[in-house]
This record gives sequence, C-alpha cells and structure tokens, in this order.
Amino acid sequence: MTPQPPPFRDPALPVDRRVDDLLDRLTADERLALLHQFTPAVDRLGLAAFRTGQEALHGVAWMGPATVFPQSVGLGATWHPELVRRVGEAVSREVRALRAKDDRAGLNVWAPTVNLLRNPLWGRGEEGYAEDPALTAAIATAFTRGLRGDHPVYWRTAPVLKHWLAHNNETARDTSSASVRPRVLHEYDLRAFRGPVEAGAVAGVMPAYNLVNGRPNHLSPYLEDTLRAWTDQELLVCSDAGAPSNLVEPQGYFATHEEAVAAALRAGVDSFTDHGTDASVILGRLRGALSRGLIGPEDVDRAARRQLTVRCLLGEFDPEGGPYADESRFDTAEHRELAREAAEAAVVLLANEPLDGEGPLLPLGGPERIAVVGLLGDACKLDWYSGALLHRASPLDGLRERFGADRVTFAEGVDRIRLRTASGALLRVPDGGPADTARAAEAALDPALLAGRTDLPPLTADAEGSELALVDWGDGVLTLRAPDGRYLSVAEDGFVRASAEEPGGWVVQETFRLEAAGNDGPDGGHGAEGAQRSQGSHGDGHLLLHLGSGGYVSVAADGVKVAADRESAEVFSVETVERGEEAVARAAAAADVVVVVAGNDPHINGRETEDRTTLALPGHQDRLWRAAHGANPRTVLVLVSSYPYAVPEAAAALPALLWTAHGGQAAGTALARVLAGDVSPAGRLPQTWYAADADLPDLLDYDVIGGRQTYLYFDGTPLFPFGHGLSYTTFDYEELTAAVDGETVRLSCTVTNTGAVASDEVAQVYVRAVAPSVPRPHRELVAHERVRLAPGASATLSFEVPVAALGFWDVARGGWTVEPGAYEFQAGASSADIRRTVRIETAGGTPGPRPVLVAGLSAADYDEQSGTVIVDRTKVSGDAVTPADPAEGGTLVYRSCDFADGGSGATVTVAGEGTVELSLADGTLLARVEVPATGGPYAYTTLGIPLLLQGVVDLRIALHGPLRLAHLGFTG
Repeated sequence: MTPQPPPFRDPALPVDRRVDDLLDRLTADERLALLHQFTPAVDRLGLAAFRTGQEALHGVAWMGPATVFPQSVGLGATWHPELVRRVGEAVSREVRALRAKDDRAGLNVWAPTVNLLRNPLWGRGEEGYAEDPALTAAIATAFTRGLRGDHPVYWRTAPVLKHWLAHNNETARDTSSASVRPRVLHEYDLRAFRGPVEAGAVAGVMPAYNLVNGRPNHLSPYLEDTLRAWTDQELLVCSDAGAPSNLVEPQGYFATHEEAVAAALRAGVDSFTDHGTDASVILGRLRGALSRGLIGPEDVDRAARRQLTVRCLLGEFDPEGGPYADESRFDTAEHRELAREAAEAAVVLLANEPLDGEGPLLPLGGPERIAVVGLLGDACKLDWYSGALLHRASPLDGLRERFGADRVTFAEGVDRIRLRTASGALLRVPDGGPADTARAAEAALDPALLAGRTDLPPLTADAEGSELALVDWGDGVLTLRAPDGRYLSVAEDGFVRASAEEPGGWVVQETFRLEAAGNDGPDGGHGAEGAQRSQGSHGDGHLLLHLGSGGYVSVAADGVKVAADRESAEVFSVETVERGEEAVARAAAAADVVVVVAGNDPHINGRETEDRTTLALPGHQDRLWRAAHGANPRTVLVLVSSYPYAVPEAAAALPALLWTAHGGQAAGTALARVLAGDVSPAGRLPQTWYAADADLPDLLDYDVIGGRQTYLYFDGTPLFPFGHGLSYTTFDYEELTAAVDGETVRLSCTVTNTGAVASDEVAQVYVRAVAPSVPRPHRELVAHERVRLAPGASATLSFEVPVAALGFWDVARGGWTVEPGAYEFQAGASSADIRRTVRIETAGGTPGPRPVLVAGLSAADYDEQSGTVIVDRTKVSGDAVTPADPAEGGTLVYRSCDFADGGSGATVTVAGEGTVELSLADGTLLARVEVPATGGPYAYTTLGIPLLLQGVVDLRIALHGPLRLAHLGFTG
C-alpha cells in the first residue's frame, strides 16, 4: 500500500493549511534555522536547502552568462509597462532554467529597486526606475508581474522590492538618517512600494541600510503598520547583507546583538542576511535573545511561516515541483529580440535641430562616412548587478553592422602616455597570457569575493617601456590600459599587472589618481589632464595613487607594486604620446557625420557605496565632443550613462543629443537602428536633467516639498524636463475630456501622428490643484500610455484616475484627504510640453483648521521647518523633532491652529535639555519653556505652561539645545 503523502505535499490543499502542517512537523531548532538567508535541508522531511536572494535587476546576475537587458533606469525610460512585464517574464524564465542546472540559483529574487530617483547624484540611480512615484510603481508592478508569472496560485519567482525606505545616498549609508516628514513619506516614498504590493505581485521587501527619522530601516514600524496593511498575503522581509550586525556597530543603536536581532524580528524582519553562508552567528544571537526573553517562539514561528509560504508558492513542496518546474527557456531567440526591443525603447532623443538650412541631423542619411568617437564608442558596459554577456554589441559594432564596416571609422579618444620613473626608465607591460575564462565564470557567482589575478607577470621598468591608454573618468580618477587591452590592476599580493578585462569588483582595483609629488597628500584631483599640462613645470613630478588600496605605486627589483606610504612611492613624469582629442579631431574631419559616444563606467564615480560629486561631464570627455564638433559641425553626442549629466554647452552647440542608459547586450544594435531611422526614438526621461549642480539640494535633504525637488516642486528651468523625449515625427493632442464618475475621474484624449514616420508616442497626463491650501506639486503624473501610430493615424486614449490620486496627506488630521475645488488635468508630451488642459470640480466639505484642543500637535506634523530633523521618539515607534545643530536651533511652523473660544494652557513633551519657545507667526512670544536635563534622548517629560490663545492662529515653535520635542498639548 502506497503511504499517504503528508498534507504539506498535497497541491489540492490551501497554501496556509499546507504551511501549518509543515510548520508543525519542524522542531524548534529547524524553525529557527529558517531565519537565516542560507537555510539547511531537513532530510527527514525531504526538504531541500533554501536561500533567499537571487540578484535579477535587469537579467540574472552573479550566476554566469545570461541575457542582459537595459539597466533599470533604462527600463524606466521606456515608459512601457507591458514591455517591462515581458522583460521580467524573460528574466524569471532564465532564473528557473539556471536553477534546473545549478541549485545555487535562487528563486527568491531581490528585484526590483523602487527607491525614487530624487537626487541624480545618488550613486545607485541606475537601479531605480524614475523620480516619480506613479511611474515607478507602474514599471515596478509590471516587472514584478513578469517575475511572478500569471498562474493563479504558483509563482515562477518570488520578487522582493528594494530598499525599504527613503534610501537615496551612499555617503554614510549605514549611519545616516533621512529626515522624512509625514507628507513626503505618504505622498512620495511609500507610494512607489504600495502599487506593486497591492497588485499582488510582490513576495516581500528588503529594508535599506540607512535610518529614517533616527531609526534603522530594519526596525521600521511601517513594515507592520503600513506595508503589511496593504495586502492579505504573507510578505517575506529579507534583511540587507550585514545590516543586522550594523544595528550594533556602526549604528550603535543597541548594545548587544541579541537585542538587535530581537528588535528586528519583532519589527517584521523574517530572514537575516548576515555573515555570508555561516548561519551559526545569527542563529546563536537569536538563541541568546530567546533565552533572555527578548523574543518568544511565536516570533520565530511567524517569520518561519512567511518563508515557508513563499517556498510553497514556488512549488517546492509539490511532488512535481509545481507548474514552473520544467522551465528551460534561456538565451532564446525571443529573449535576444526582447533585449534589442527594450534597448531601442529606452533611447531618448534629447535634441535634434536643423543644421545650416538642412533638416534635422537625425536620422542619418546614406551613403555617409561616419566617425564613431569617444570613450564608450566601442564599449558595452556592465554594472554591479549585471550578468555576464552572452552577446555583445557596442555602438561601433551596431553602426558597422548597419552601415557597413568600410563606412565607419573609430577613434576612442584615450590619452596615450608613457610613465617615466625618476631614474629615467619607463613602465613596461610584459607579455601576458590568455584571458582567464575560469576566473570570469567564478566572478559571476560571487563577484564581491573575487581576487585579482596573480598568474601574470607584474609591470617592470626599462628603457623601452609601454604605451598606456589613459582615461580620466572625472575627479581625477584614472584607468590605465595596456597595449593588449587589459587594464592595470592590483591583486592581493600588491603587484601591478595588466590583468583586468574591465574595471569592476566590490572594491575596484583598476583606478588610480596622479598626485603632485610636492604635496603632502591628494591635490584635489590634479588628475591626468593636470599632470600632462604641468609636465616639466613640477620638478617633483607625480605620484600614482592606487585608489582601491590607498597605497602608492613603487618600482622594485621584482616588479611594480603598491607601496604602503608616500615616502616609498615612485615619482613619475607623464609623457604624452597623443592626446585623445587629436585622434578624435582627425577622425571627425575625415567623416561626413560624427557620433560622439560619452558617458560613465558603472563601476567608477557613481555606484553602490559611492555617490557622484557633480552633474558635469568629466573633463576628458568634454574635450572630446568639443574637438569633434570643432572639426565637423555635423556632430551627434550620445550619452550612455547610468544617470543625467549637466551639459548645457553641448546642448546649445550640437545639433543632436541622445541619452540611453547602459542598454545591455543589444545596446549598440539598438542605438544604430535609432540613429539610422529604422526605429523612431520614443524613450522619455524618467528624471529631471538639471542644468547645473547649483540646482540641486544637499544629497541628504529628503524633503522634496520644502527642498523644492524633482519636477514636482522644482522652481527653476531644467536642461531637459521630466518626461522629455523627441521622435522623428510630430504628434497633435485633441479633445481632452474629463468627468468625475463616483470615485474615478474618466479622461479621454485623441493623439494623432501628423508626420511622415511611424512612431511610438508617450501620452502623459498630469494634474494640479488650482487653489490648494498647502504647497502642492506644479503638476503630478497620474497616467500615461505608450502608443504606436502610423503616419496620419489617430488613437483615442482613455484613462481612469482615482479621485484619491488628487489628494495629499493632511498633517492636521493624520490622514489622506482630497480637498474640494478645481483640479486641472493636463495632457502632453512631457511635464513641460502640455498640449491640452481640462478642469474638473470635486465636491465635499472644506477641511477646517487644526483642532489642536482635541489632539494637540505631534511635533513631526509641521507645515514648515527650518534647521530641524525628525528623530525617533522611541526605539520602536513614534517621531520627535530636534535641532539639526543644537547650538543654532531650529523652528517649526504649524498653520491654522484652532483654539476656538480660548486655550488656557499648554504642555510640551520633550527629552534632553534646552529651551522651547512658542510664538505667533509675527514673532510675538507667547511662552518660553526651560527644559532641564531629562536623563537622555528617550527620557521624556511633560511640562505645563500657561498659554492664553483664541481663534485660528499660526504657531511658531523654536527649539534650542540638544532636546527632542515629541508633542504639544493644549487645554481649553
């Protein structure tokens, strides 16, 4: 007789019953083991080992070769949710296919990143979709739906959204706190997560490294109070790598690791990613927390249940592995075509002006001689979360394939140099061996742990030397490439070798900086350009600093190596063989049209762990486009980058500009097809391109409302606005209508292709409150659609916008509200190119002033502030406000406080010590409270003061000293 399988193996039973059965069969230790990223097998139940986390941001990463799609910001630039859904589907198929061959491939995928692109200097901007929460939510929902699959019960993969919450800085990312006022939290940051979670396509979230309002994100009360309130399904919260340990050091939030893991578990973290594959450390801490009574078995069971639920949905407990178990599609023709289609859809035409009485420069005509120039002209760059390339098409490859190799020339524009030692010898690169393909495969599995090559001979110095290709990527950060194309790199033994195919790794070992030898330290990015310009004028020459190790390059008998200090460093002079702009100018002068390809390397100057310092195009590349344009006015600038640049002079001088994110394996083919006119460009900017660094707030200023950030609030004139993008045709917008139907606004607009070229158009619908009572966006995206139209064709587009989308977070009442009154809907081609408008009226009662006699004032619910930050009221929940600089103090303003017929007293709930002053908006002092030391930042006391007020007034609160204000109460 065949034994009956246990209920957890029965696909006919509901998921929650199957999970209950399995949980009951596990011992306490087996349940606890589920809380680490690497969960061991349970052989007696036939359970396999499991791990959370498989990188899949724009293709399967860290598992060897796979289809590489455009970077996430490029997918955002498509404004095409259905296309992005298909990309997600292809990625999930390849995850499954890899899993069938290698059980190290995980089905719990850590993607997508939905942090909003608030500030373009953020180093990880390439991972997000847009600066707008509605667009981000739409693209993320599409991608996660593709990752999840369309089966009503089972999931192809289980996506986890990153990074909860308000995370936009790499600078001090594990110790900095984002001060996020309630309006920004609810109107901006939370909305990017809410859409995909409510759509039912998300298995969980990953908290960010940083703190929000003084509390680490791994302890965020919003995990339970907000995130899990959006859905009835179980959500698995996976910590970021090492973040549980960060709670003790460097954050210092708890004194012991037992307290830290207990607090994170109670806050809603279910899976601890810490100490790599060694689960013993975290499990030991959890056992310690259990023995101290900081957590109970019910806390462990809750987290274990969430992981088991995900595994059940993935089909793991089914006898046949579920409906997706046999998925094998990998690197198919369909996937390769999709990679090209996505790369084409992401190209944004920024400008395309007539030149000398001709028509626009693009698309390129024929037959023409084309010069491709620039540092990225023959590059197909990957980023930290890319898989290895199966196929590669650089811009040069694409244009030669499209127009013919005999019509396309190339000049990279590197500076060709030699480095001469103080003794007169020149650095020489010895003959190297073949590429290390085994190492490349190993790198894909765990790039953070990859060691540099030591099987090649180090550089030496002799009379002949070697010519090196030098690139200055900005801020004086250099790469040096040997004649065989390999980059100079430093391995663990300290020797300098020409060993790297590309710069990369968690700590990049291929970057250097030249420093004037006469200085006591770094000279502020003197860099290659300064070194070459000053050749002969600096008697002391230059030192070569290796940025990865912080050591200086020296020349010894056994080879060139990194020394420990400046005193041991070699003094070099830089001898220029040819400057890059010279080669570029020659190629440009001999061509009919020039395509300059500039941009960034995603591993340098702006990446995870490193924010950018400027919007400016690096000086080396600025020189190249100027040289090309000086030699040939028919010059196109293509920016291939993970983020925006401020290029106002290029925009003013050049007839055509394009931008695309790093477009994956088909990037060059896609770009060539757009330049040739085979495809009309229809990508749109997913973030504002500012004209200068001065337009940006401080990187750590998260207040998009008060700081007037993003297209929503920016008061200046951008270089290129949010949603901008041109095509090779023109479109008209007609017949915009809007009507309120219950809780929905129904809109309709007709778009017509009035040109001679078939093309996609991205119709964008914005809304603005006509006469708001509080600061509201200039306009806010509420709907969009990408539609393809033949010449002369029209399409009537319909949109449904929830009335709730017109609202804002009312700090006076602690909830979402839609003010009655007029709202203007705007339809057009970008946030600054509005073609049609229509108004509607919403009904309802006008919210009254703040009922302060009823609930008082929560300190963080201010209308305006100056010089303050929000901090944690307790280590579990609640907010307080403190001066950013206790010596300078700070102010809070609360508008329309209603004291009715009169208030007779007030209370302030404070911790720390200092003074609190209550004034009217005109400066009239009402009361001053001296706060004696309370015993610490969490030791609150409530102090009463007389206060006579009546009617509706604006209150101004001034804070001085290291105190925290949590609440003000008022009595009638």
